[in-house]
Amino acid sequence: MNKDKRYQILAKLRDENPTPTTELAYSSTFELLISVLLSAQATDVSVNKATLGLYAAANTPADMLALGESGVKSHIKTIGLFNTKAANVIKTCRILVEKHDSVVPDNRKDLEALPGVGRKTANVILNTAFGQPTMAVDTHIFRLSNRINFAPGKNVVDVERKLLKVIPDEFILDAHHWLILHGRYICTARSPKCGACVIYELCEYKKKKADLDEA
Repeated sequence: MNKDKRYQILAKLRDENPTPTTELAYSSTFELLISVLLSAQATDVSVNKATLGLYAAANTPADMLALGESGVKSHIKTIGLFNTKAANVIKTCRILVEKHDSVVPDNRKDLEALPGVGRKTANVILNTAFGQPTMAVDTHIFRLSNRINFAPGKNVVDVERKLLKVIPDEFILDAHHWLILHGRYICTARSPKCGACVIYELCEYKKKKADLDEA
């Protein structure tokens, strides 16, 4: 895919959604961190349902520590891997309190040192909370980047590096959200909704539906 086509794709996604954001519900950087940590192998909808009560009970690192692992579990038991996630939440909160004065760090090194926080989670926090030009590549973005030939790569790190290289500066802060939402709702894994796709004419997916009436 050439530079001009990538630009047109991003411009169309921007026109459709000028101010994209995460679908996770949060009211502070700390809540965003916990929600992203909990979202691994879980939907944003399920995380939002679980954190509604969790954040009402504890919405600071100190309050979460006081709630304890069992208290966190009681709120998040409806989402996958809740035992491990509850343990990581408490460990993370302890580090935030003891090493960072209860403030979520704004750099990759300190974020990735938090239990349960990997590269993707760190990228989300850096981009969404701190406005840094990072690219969190999840399954949707990985699939979309390869499927339409936007930034093909063998693994998520390859795709991340290529996306950061080929996406113009004017789009970089919002590109993560545009791509993930497009992959989540339009360019889905099994049955892409080609008839509803604003970038259909620019797409290089070899198996895209030619008859939009049937999409």
